[in-house]
Amino acid sequence: MRIRLRPFDYEYKDIFMSSESSPGTASPTASVPFAEALAVLRAAAEETRLRILALLAEGELSVSDLTDILGQSQPRISRHLKLLVESGLIERHREGAWAFFRLREAAIGFVEPLIAALKREAPPLSEDRARLDSVRAQRAEAAQTFFARLAPKWDRLRSLHVPEATVEAAVLAALGDRPIRHVVDLGTGTGKMLALLAPRAGRATGLDSSHAMLSVARANLEQAGLSRVDLRQGDLHAPPFGRAGFDLVVLHQVLHYLDDPARALREAARLVAPGGRLLVVDFAPHSLEQLRETQAHRRLGFSAEQVTGWLVQAGLGRVESRHLAPDDGTEHPLTVTLWLAHDAAIRPAAQDERAVA
Repeated sequence: MRIRLRPFDYEYKDIFMSSESSPGTASPTASVPFAEALAVLRAAAEETRLRILALLAEGELSVSDLTDILGQSQPRISRHLKLLVESGLIERHREGAWAFFRLREAAIGFVEPLIAALKREAPPLSEDRARLDSVRAQRAEAAQTFFARLAPKWDRLRSLHVPEATVEAAVLAALGDRPIRHVVDLGTGTGKMLALLAPRAGRATGLDSSHAMLSVARANLEQAGLSRVDLRQGDLHAPPFGRAGFDLVVLHQVLHYLDDPARALREAARLVAPGGRLLVVDFAPHSLEQLRETQAHRRLGFSAEQVTGWLVQAGLGRVESRHLAPDDGTEHPLTVTLWLAHDAAIRPAAQDERAVA
């Protein structure tokens, strides 16, 4: 007899979460209705599917990854993944011609105790983990090869502005100690901002239009021990997210590549949750025309007033800015500017009233 697993409707996602849990935090005390629990257990009660769940507990993987690790055909792996998606245990997202799978956020609290109870040091899970490490090593090597071609250009650009460590310190100072529930990095590139902010956030998501750059970001984040970050492929001018879903939205060194930066900021502002913030990091106006040829820059920086005006027009409230200029006598220095805009609907707490500078 073939059992048809009833998919969970979206309103069921909270059955895995207690009402006291913060967003992105699984609760081990949440109760699950009997019928839903039975469907989930049926989906997991098969050798290959249980092995897949154990692997996805380590981070998102593609069909190709799972085929290599489990040594099974792609059609067979795809059938198992389809059943797990229908049961509500995992979710699928496309990245160009690729499809990636990850544990569904709402189901983590149900799945992780099950996976934690398994003996991971014995076959087949120990063998799966060894092959997972090999797949990740190959992925990191491919990403490094791709990045090596870009590194000389980026090294020349970095030599024209303050060290990245200084920029990152300024970002952390601007954001302060305020908790971050869900951050999205638009145009994440190599994942540098995600590596900086994900450890402080309940959930972290990165968006980029380039599959190659997402591969670099995925490898970098895995090496940093941040394999549970959600990476998506998509257009900054039409981000594939619902309105007001993030309490922190970041655009780091993105605007100068765009033909229509004002539109990108309007789309970014649409993602900011009530009381949330939008952080922009980019260059102040400069005259380095060669960056159009060597770095594909479309815009030669932005004035503080220009970006502030765009953010206000996008519906955000108070905007703070800070300039980071090189002080080492560089011949053609680039000044890095930070803009931090607050949602206008709810005024930030008193401890966040201080200026960035």
